[in-house]
Amino acid sequence: MLESDETDLFRCAVCGITESDSSNLTQSSLQTNATIGCGHQFCISCVERELSRRKIFNCPICETAVKRSTLTTRSLDDVQCEKDTSWRRRVTKVYNKVESDFGTLLEYNNYLEEVEDIIYAIVNGEPNAEECKALVKKHEEENKSEIAIRQSQRADEERLIQDRIAAEQREADHKKRLFAEEEIERKIMKQRYHKEATEVKLGERDMISEEVMNAHLSGYKMNTNKNSKSRAGGLLMSIGHGPRVREPSTGYHEPKMDRELYMKRQAAGAGVPSNSIQAQEKNWDMAVSTLFCI
Repeated sequence: MLESDETDLFRCAVCGITESDSSNLTQSSLQTNATIGCGHQFCISCVERELSRRKIFNCPICETAVKRSTLTTRSLDDVQCEKDTSWRRRVTKVYNKVESDFGTLLEYNNYLEEVEDIIYAIVNGEPNAEECKALVKKHEEENKSEIAIRQSQRADEERLIQDRIAAEQREADHKKRLFAEEEIERKIMKQRYHKEATEVKLGERDMISEEVMNAHLSGYKMNTNKNSKSRAGGLLMSIGHGPRVREPSTGYHEPKMDRELYMKRQAAGAGVPSNSIQAQEKNWDMAVSTLFCI
């Protein structure tokens, strides 16, 4: 029974033709009787034939009145959805109280349930639909000032939300732009490193500059906004100083080592001055290993 009812909704209720039938030579779409309790479809030929005889004819399936004003190419669900949206917007514009206007949550839920009952009755053509429409109109006339105040408050809240969304979008665009600038600076720094390393290899310069070497050792973690405090820590990391940490209980300075430990470290090769021949040889070996992947 259910399958036959669903099939009837997609064929003409008078002649039984569908849009895809070969007998439908014009391939014309079926028209739906957008009336509560009907929703059946009719082909254009049957509609013109029936309405040429009389202004109203009954649906042969459910005996609901069919008029030219109630026929549409949309489905009944589309019509009902549009009607529900329209009336919901109109009713909630009048019944616009919020939870803070009530003493308890139960009172607020009862208020929302009353609003839903009004919308359902009007949209679905219940016997008390006209009474509900009159109730909405009466409520609007008696509470005009309160409704206007709540509408203004809601408009302010929506404006605040829109401003917040716009601010977040601007912040996201700013971060994206900074990231693009960092990528460009990182690429430039890599090119400088390879250029200076080649110059060191060819003997055109003594050593790679400290800025480029620190950037290479830090993985090219560049920072473009150097005036920002939030990026100051990242800048220190990029030049090899590391992030700020909590001061240890023993202080930042290491305890003095004794002479014997100092001599052992010197014997192991520590404490080489940066301007010595050993430091230049170290930079040379690093440049060569980077260029030829040794």
